[in-house]
Amino acid sequence: MSFEFMAPLMFVGLIVFLLLGYPVAFSLAANGLLFAFIGIQSGFFEFSLLQALPERVYGIMANATLLAIPFFTFMGLILERSGMAEELLETMGQLFGAVRGGLAYAVIFVGALLAATTGVVAASVIAMGLISLPIMLRYGYDKRLATGIIAASGSLAQIIPPSLVLIVLSDQLGVSVGDMYRGALLPSLVLTGLYMAYVLAVTLFRPAAAPALPAEARTLRGGALASRAMVTMLPPLALIFLVLGTIFLGVATPTEGGAMGAVGALALAMMKHRLSLDLLRQAMDSTAKLTTFVVFILIGSTVFSLVFRGVNGDLWVEGLLTALPGGSLGFLFVVNLLVFFLAFFLDFFEIAFIIVPLLAPVAYKLGIDLVWFGVLLGVNMQTSFLHPPFGFALFYLRSVAPKAVRTSDIYWGAIPFVLVQVLMMILILSFPGLVRSGL
Repeated sequence: MSFEFMAPLMFVGLIVFLLLGYPVAFSLAANGLLFAFIGIQSGFFEFSLLQALPERVYGIMANATLLAIPFFTFMGLILERSGMAEELLETMGQLFGAVRGGLAYAVIFVGALLAATTGVVAASVIAMGLISLPIMLRYGYDKRLATGIIAASGSLAQIIPPSLVLIVLSDQLGVSVGDMYRGALLPSLVLTGLYMAYVLAVTLFRPAAAPALPAEARTLRGGALASRAMVTMLPPLALIFLVLGTIFLGVATPTEGGAMGAVGALALAMMKHRLSLDLLRQAMDSTAKLTTFVVFILIGSTVFSLVFRGVNGDLWVEGLLTALPGGSLGFLFVVNLLVFFLAFFLDFFEIAFIIVPLLAPVAYKLGIDLVWFGVLLGVNMQTSFLHPPFGFALFYLRSVAPKAVRTSDIYWGAIPFVLVQVLMMILILSFPGLVRSGL
């Protein structure tokens, strides 16, 4: 086996492992060790390079940035089970109900608010699917529009800080989580606005698809409605300031902000008399599973990347990408096209740990701002939750949708929002200040 073919063969080997259905973490590690053995036997790889593995694994375990992941996950799970989503959706539905498409606006608004507090897609989509979808269908909303709005609004948790995607991307790109959060803030708000603009367009051209709530369904009015809205919105807004405000002001690191958010979520659940040992056990169990999943993928990707660099894979990838016509613009076009299509088959963790480490050095060499690049990739990777047929948000919604809603309705409903996200990527590429103005 020739040395120059080792890197491409190693990449092909990883794809074969993944297509065979093996877990990503074990596929990465096994593929790395297999090619390390082949390289050692062929004289292409130095065994001494593997001695760096224990130190690298210890570096993962000691990484304080990654500690934010269990904190934010735990916070989101506690909030999701504390009844906050139900109260917000009910109140916002009453607030926007008199407007054509009001329930749709309410779902998008609550999706953004939940994203800024929970940061967990599954929790947001399932909560809104259980609560809002039956009501939207009852009052005559188009099935595709209703399901698309819920799936897309739930996926906002992946780009609105404190997003787990942004934490992982900042770690892989070697930039500050706080900078990534600040950079993503304005684009995430613009994306939320684009969702609302799409709903507005639907209500103008197809008014029957998103009718206003009838008068008898709007039970709260005037001062009672205003009072209910204030009482319902104050706790999540206070929690958002506690977490994001302290991070943006430089008072707390993202890890410390996540810890305060977890404590704040426990306090809110206690105030609502929803805190119990069973709730704590469920939240801690789910948090431990997700955190373990992330750490094992990181260890696997470390084994893979060490061997890949040992066979000059990083130079091979750099040569391929820097040779693209168009310089940095050509690089950005090809990379985003690649990530967009990979998102049909891989989730964001897998893309972040396999692909991003290979792209970051090339982006840096081409003079691309890594925070801006990370936000662009974050919006792109968000589409992985909405891509038919493997989008996770679509599966979450399917699990709670009524039988009257077909899977094809969910798939077709998601497509316009995937196109909206593509438009958001074009806006970030065309107006870099969308990200940099947040720094």
